[in-house]
Amino acid sequence: MDDYPALAMHVDGEWLGTEGRRTHSVVNPATGQVLAELPLADAADLDRALDAAARGFTTWRHTPAEDRARVLKTAAALLRERAEHVATVATTEQGKTIHETRIEVHMAAGALEWAGEEARRLYGRVLVRPTGMRSIVVKEPVGPVAAFAPWNFPIGNPGRKLSAALGAGCSVVLKPPEEAPASALEVLRALLDAGLPPGVAQVVFGVPDEVSRHLLASPVIRKMSFTGSTAVGKHLMKLCADGMKRTTLELGGHAPVVVFDDVDVDKVLDAVVPAKFRNAGQVCVSPTRFYVQRGIYDEFVEGFTRRAAQLPVGNGLDEANRMGPMANPRRVEAMGRFIEDAESHGAKRTTGGDRLAADGFFWEPTVLADVPLSARVMNEEPFGPLALMAPFDTFDDAVQNANRLPYALAAYAYTDSAKRAMLIGDALEAGMVGINTERLGAADAPFGGVKESGHGAEDGPEGVEACLVTKAIHQS
Repeated sequence: MDDYPALAMHVDGEWLGTEGRRTHSVVNPATGQVLAELPLADAADLDRALDAAARGFTTWRHTPAEDRARVLKTAAALLRERAEHVATVATTEQGKTIHETRIEVHMAAGALEWAGEEARRLYGRVLVRPTGMRSIVVKEPVGPVAAFAPWNFPIGNPGRKLSAALGAGCSVVLKPPEEAPASALEVLRALLDAGLPPGVAQVVFGVPDEVSRHLLASPVIRKMSFTGSTAVGKHLMKLCADGMKRTTLELGGHAPVVVFDDVDVDKVLDAVVPAKFRNAGQVCVSPTRFYVQRGIYDEFVEGFTRRAAQLPVGNGLDEANRMGPMANPRRVEAMGRFIEDAESHGAKRTTGGDRLAADGFFWEPTVLADVPLSARVMNEEPFGPLALMAPFDTFDDAVQNANRLPYALAAYAYTDSAKRAMLIGDALEAGMVGINTERLGAADAPFGGVKESGHGAEDGPEGVEACLVTKAIHQS
């Protein structure tokens, strides 16, 4: 990409470049080539961001809801106007196909637009009291928010985190991923061009542990939102405990897919194969553990294998490709370890399983059949283009296998029986369940998990509510 944007942090209305700062090399995962150098914050930069957020909160919380809504909705319109440029930036630095990043731009725009509308609906209530007394319940912004976004959705995740906080009337210090920073900056630019006041939103980059410890130790920050691994989420939650800061945690998943023998196998495969290899499997809700009823198991594995083997893989900017590279070399190395371990436990590789001969971080779409529960990949989230197959016999067997892990972000089931659909929807333990669909995210629907996949939700009324506190006022 010849016009990859210059990289900078944004604090208190000012762009801060690389001069005098440590830097991180941003690499194109499709080529392995360095795109640009990214400035990393030091303690002074972070203190300035905190001070700006404190002042920005005072300004933004008193800004009328109609004006906050206007900024967010205008930013959404600007993102849509700039969709092709923003999508190209994201594909270049993160790797997923241009088809996916175009959708992701509209995902971020939808989140901004929804939060803008929801800003006008943050209602309280009046309680019934005797004559001469009045009690009301009001919703108020919680305060400055520290938000940490991962690299797998470099446009959508910053859009979610900024929209909820800003819609509620909070200021934000956002740390996007160092691997894919320019996408988040494009979301910020849309907000600034839409009229967001200086100091309301800061974007900083840095060594993750340094930044998180510094921000979360400050009394300025009153709320933390994080999307990432369970291990890191638990660490950040402990840091928040010292200051009693509120948390929203969208953590790791390992989504089961239960396929019953009453389905049209080809129809299900047409839906789940693209969903599995979307973003090279680097999706927290990626369908991964396929539990298929024994009567259709062989047919399902054969059809899945054939489709995976034919999937066009290459640079995401090429319109012909349907899977791009993995985001970094760490994920490539992890794939090899998972597959070697699974095969040592008896799993059968039906396609893929090797790194592609390319300059970037490409891995073949891979299908493993007859994967035993003892394999690491059946217990640890692979976060890559690995589809795991295992047969089941009864409804209870399927439920037990699907719910056996502590991760419970997303789960899926496919059946043509209305009764079975109702039963499996109730039985699956997950924050989000897809019945005959792989589409879980929407601006008006809560997105989040339970158990060790976190707590709280983004998107929908719940996402904005997470950035509010409740106050009861009694007067006589």
